[in-house]
Amino acid sequence: MLSGKDKAGYFRRGLSALMRKEFIQVLRDRRMRFIVFGAPIVQLLVFGFAVTFDIQHIPLAVVDYDRSPASRKLASSLSNTVYFDTVGYPESESEALALMDAGKVSAVLVIPAGLYRHLGRGETAQVGVWVDGSDANTANVAAKYAEAIIYNYSADIALEQYSVVGPMTTFVPRFQVWYNPELKSTVFMIPGVICLILTVITIILTSTAIVREREMGTLEQVMVTPLSRLQFMLGKLIPYTIISFIDVTLVIALSYLIFSVPIRGNIFLLYFCSALFLLTSLGIGLLISTVSRTQQQAMLSTMFYAFPAIILSGFMYPIANMPRFFQYITYANPLRYFLEIIRGIMLKGNGIDVLWLQALMLAVIGIVTITLSSLRFQKRVG
Repeated sequence: MLSGKDKAGYFRRGLSALMRKEFIQVLRDRRMRFIVFGAPIVQLLVFGFAVTFDIQHIPLAVVDYDRSPASRKLASSLSNTVYFDTVGYPESESEALALMDAGKVSAVLVIPAGLYRHLGRGETAQVGVWVDGSDANTANVAAKYAEAIIYNYSADIALEQYSVVGPMTTFVPRFQVWYNPELKSTVFMIPGVICLILTVITIILTSTAIVREREMGTLEQVMVTPLSRLQFMLGKLIPYTIISFIDVTLVIALSYLIFSVPIRGNIFLLYFCSALFLLTSLGIGLLISTVSRTQQQAMLSTMFYAFPAIILSGFMYPIANMPRFFQYITYANPLRYFLEIIRGIMLKGNGIDVLWLQALMLAVIGIVTITLSSLRFQKRVG
């Protein structure tokens, strides 16, 4: 019969041995070491540098019908700030709208003809300001920045030419919101949420696929059958693809029926581009599955990939506001391209003539990830 002191000592020794075993088991695996210590560092750097609530460097197009010193000075008053970057001077409003459709600009300044004449007479002139409502947050901020800058410029003109100090207004901004006139946050957020749901679901499904077979001991049994490795990979991929398409249909239908998110573009193009995105996400999931030994590693690796991918997609924080290094990284992020596609089709009604580059990048990334996961799988079972 053990005394109370002996029982306590036995309990401590057993607990100590079990703790040492767990530490050794985690730390001797280089994959787990990276996930435990490397992932927090990477995520801290991504969140610290890429996450910012400041809206700056908003791409701006200027349609100048007046072409006078006053109109050029008005345009430069916006572009000479950190808030706007003038990226083009289209000849007409239709050209400016095409730039906005393509996502190349988020705001347009339309300067009417006769501005200089109005200025000489001391009259008030309206200046058009268009904002892209598909990104409701940026649109709100851009409108406020433009309004403040235009009114400040008006006050400077009044003081400079007429020696008037006070609320005299020379230029009045006339705002027009495109794609989301009411600036509903749900219209902006729901397409991004659809992207996130599909990303997480598809990668989680496939990242545990091969690992689960290995842990259950059925992987070797499958490998000794006449099935080829290609058949095995396709057999893993196709069911999850079908399930993912059901998810695509479900979330798009619910977003339309419940949240009234419009689908202004071609629904078949939306499904085609969704297939390209599913190709990339399923490929990434299979790649994670081939480099992970346990389902725990697969799940942690999935989270390690998903969080930076979401942050660097432009879903919540504009890519233009990120440091240049992280902007370059976003070019390898499939979620960035799919987000541009789904917002372009659903909110702007864009066609393949506008979204072909994004679709091409999804196809390239998908082929690369599927190829890498296939080669990695052959190496592991070969």
